[in-house]
Amino acid sequence: MATAENKKVSTKGGEFLIRETPASQIFIPEEFTEEQKMIADTCRDFLRTEVWPRLDEIDQAKSPALITSLMDKAGELGLLGTVVPESYGGFGMDFNTSMLVAEATGAGNSFSVALSAHTGIGTLPILYYGNEEQKQKYLPKLASGEWKAAYCLTEPDSGSDANSGKTKAILTADGKSYTINGQKMWITNGGFADVFIVFAKIEENGQTDKNLTAFILDKSIDGITMNEPEHKMGIKGSDTRQIFFNDCIVPVENMLSDRGNGFKIAVNILNIGRIKLAAAALGGSKRVAQQAINYANERKQFGTSIANFGAIKHKIAEMAAGMFATESASYRVGQSIDDLTAAFLEKGMAESEAKLKSLEELAIECAIMKVHASEVLDYVVDEGVQIYGGMGFSADAPMDRAYRDSRINRIFEGTNEINRLLVVDMLLKRAMKGQLDLMSPAMAVGKEIMSIPDFNADEDESTFAAEKKVIKNLKKAVLMVAGSAVQKFMAKLSEEQEIIMSLADMVIETYVAESVLLRVEKRIELTGESANQLHRDLALVYLHRAVEKTNNAGRAAITSFAESDELRVMLMGLKRFTKIEPLNLKAARRRIADELISKNDYTF
Repeated sequence: MATAENKKVSTKGGEFLIRETPASQIFIPEEFTEEQKMIADTCRDFLRTEVWPRLDEIDQAKSPALITSLMDKAGELGLLGTVVPESYGGFGMDFNTSMLVAEATGAGNSFSVALSAHTGIGTLPILYYGNEEQKQKYLPKLASGEWKAAYCLTEPDSGSDANSGKTKAILTADGKSYTINGQKMWITNGGFADVFIVFAKIEENGQTDKNLTAFILDKSIDGITMNEPEHKMGIKGSDTRQIFFNDCIVPVENMLSDRGNGFKIAVNILNIGRIKLAAAALGGSKRVAQQAINYANERKQFGTSIANFGAIKHKIAEMAAGMFATESASYRVGQSIDDLTAAFLEKGMAESEAKLKSLEELAIECAIMKVHASEVLDYVVDEGVQIYGGMGFSADAPMDRAYRDSRINRIFEGTNEINRLLVVDMLLKRAMKGQLDLMSPAMAVGKEIMSIPDFNADEDESTFAAEKKVIKNLKKAVLMVAGSAVQKFMAKLSEEQEIIMSLADMVIETYVAESVLLRVEKRIELTGESANQLHRDLALVYLHRAVEKTNNAGRAAITSFAESDELRVMLMGLKRFTKIEPLNLKAARRRIADELISKNDYTF
């Protein structure tokens, strides 16, 4: 049995499109240490004992007292300070471990939202951008849970366009404070936060800054008022409010980072939020899948458990394939962030700067995973409702809450539409700046589609040789469509959002399909072929789905701008690049489903 050599390689964001990644160079979840697994188990035990028995009570609470008491208990267990350095009262875990914590707590419905807002967008701006005095003052109490945090960015007229916010900050005559006035909305933890990260534009001599500046506001500051909690479709137990800042006097030393740096802070913190949301969505998906499998085994129709029906097995297997792929790609990104951070540290970069630089570099992958994981969660809960049948529509069964709570994830941390646009925009901008050579491979693909296909049999007999060729061709399909679209529209491509979103779907499916294949290949290298037959099934079921989606998205894009001979040539090229050998997917799905049904749980 071969042992894979796990050499860590720091790659550029988006570079997966133009280079082949060896399986030995990625991290797979099976490599988490026993200590890391124990941390995750602690999180799951907390949900099992403290949160799940009280979900109805949390959703129906008239005040945030219950959520805050649970946050206090989470703080006592150290769940609020996972990434905060030990010198500030935390545990100083690496990024991928914090991803594991996000997954393990992601099945906590409303409570998970409160916890992730506090530990993520509430705490991280101070951790990464605060000066030493600010870190010493705030981080220990945020890590322990003594203080709770909220993040105030969104305004009624500035949602996706965050930098258009109208909240103003004006320096007082004595130069010692800023007076802040404005309104923020959709503020998670707003009703009980002790610390607010507030974004405003500084106004001076009648001129308003172009970019936001961030400030740290303490609850004790006069002039902070708020509405009653919002009535929401889901996550009803999450305290979400509009907050008003009326002549709030904030000391100048409470400015976070430099003047005008607020938008950069917001963007980088959102990068973290996106990949962490992917992990949390994965945790929610696993919980729903486990409940759906349990119900399928218990529910009898026509004299047998509905788990014995092929239609139900199809659903369970497709849910499993999506989750397994999400998990594979999410932790691939998480470890890449850690590897890049280590590389920057070796070059002498300060720790906070190194972490931020790695997240900025991998912003494309963070956006990819936010979209993919949130849509897999929605798929899983939708099929969960269907497996429950009539009971799925009942508020007395768990799918009701899961269905409603999942929907926000396609809006959180930038809508999925915005994230799709960002994926392509970032790729193209990096190409134009010379940071990522997409042009040469795209030109090579252009020549290839005009040439006669090579029909010689592939002599490569290594693991997944044929499937790796499929992945390589999916990348060619992306480059072909993107290259032609850029040539067609040039600078006006940004106005063709439908085409961009189709391109993004092609990129997303390619990255995730490659990730799941690499994971299974590495598993086989480590533990052998026979131990991974079901994992191979999972990878191949997902790969076939990815090929189909890439073909559909490519066709939608091509037919939106190509005509005549160009249209015919590109469609022929797309057909060539989205070829895959037929597979008995029904049999593969049944093997996957039978395993989960026999274990009465999601076990992969």
